[in-house]
Amino acid sequence: MMLGDMGADVIKVEPPGAGDDTRKWGPPFVGNEAAYFLGLNRNKRSLTLNLAAPPGQEILAALIRKSDVLVENFKVGTLEKWGFSNAWLEAHAPRVIRCSITGYGANGPKAGCRVTTPSCRRSRA
Repeated sequence: MMLGDMGADVIKVEPPGAGDDTRKWGPPFVGNEAAYFLGLNRNKRSLTLNLAAPPGQEILAALIRKSDVLVENFKVGTLEKWGFSNAWLEAHAPRVIRCSITGYGANGPKAGCRVTTPSCRRSRA
């Protein structure tokens, strides 16, 4: 969001079908899309890709090679499962700055848990 606010060309990759779940998080709505989604995704272009299929992976690979920054918020290990490991990034896109956003970090007991809420709460074990 902030990179787009500063003029970067941001491409958001969404799953095929309905796209990002937050498109329907409302009311309020603007047309058919939630104001929440529109606010968080302002200044972004969207592209739907099936990243579990080779054609989607090929398109993503081409986008990554041309990019300056890769921001991803998949569960830990998802990009690697699709073939985009650190070794792949170093070999095919060495200048790309990578930012991985996780709810619970890259390791530990909750590393594989999915988090979709924009607010963080302290977990009490």
